[in-house]
Amino acid sequence: MKDWFAKWFDSKYYHILYKNRDQNEAKKFLKNLTTLEFFKKNIKIIDIACGKGRHSLFLSNLGYDVTGIDLSKNSIKYAKKFEKENLKFDVLDMKKTYRKNSFDIALNIFTSFGYFEKEEDDIAAIKAISNNLHKEGILIIDFMNSEKIIGNLVKNELKTINGITFNLKRSIKDNFICKNIQFTDNGSHFEFTEKVKALKLSDFTKLLNFANMKIVQTFGNYYLDKFDNKNSDRLIIVARKWN
Repeated sequence: MKDWFAKWFDSKYYHILYKNRDQNEAKKFLKNLTTLEFFKKNIKIIDIACGKGRHSLFLSNLGYDVTGIDLSKNSIKYAKKFEKENLKFDVLDMKKTYRKNSFDIALNIFTSFGYFEKEEDDIAAIKAISNNLHKEGILIIDFMNSEKIIGNLVKNELKTINGITFNLKRSIKDNFICKNIQFTDNGSHFEFTEKVKALKLSDFTKLLNFANMKIVQTFGNYYLDKFDNKNSDRLIIVARKWN
């Protein structure tokens, strides 16, 4: 299961399975984020684990200078089609610093954290993200609310998309929320497993401490309502780099 995400996120089937995600909701979330005091004119944003770059593109269209990075070569190849003066993309492991002390805001959104088996890799990723930021720079992490997910886990689900039936089986194992994905396409059988660490607010507080960052705000959904650990759909964290 080592680095399951490198293979799965680079697969065309990942994009098929999640093609129906609500992009209008994502845009509303990004617009709501830009109402926060940190989003000023002429700031530079790094979008970490940007995927195919649709959120980076949206922010660039609002006038921000945006750089998107992702481990998936295929996703970045696609995203590069949209590059322009205030938008660029690069392939990079999030555990590595892209450009030290160069950005005002770092985004890590739509549950793009918690994939690593070892805590030291989580720490390395948080430190690398922090290194990209200026002093007093802002990190915004949008993560699932693990407590609510675990309490309402849907263990079995079938989804048919583009003529492919995905058999999804969810479970909790070793503090990871796991999703086993099996399907057949053109006579060939495929199997992938997503594993996301069930991180809570207290876990992020600890991780951010390693990177000289402190949480200054939390939200519980894409409308930026107050976070409640039992009922909120999301855990959205705003943290500031303090040196």
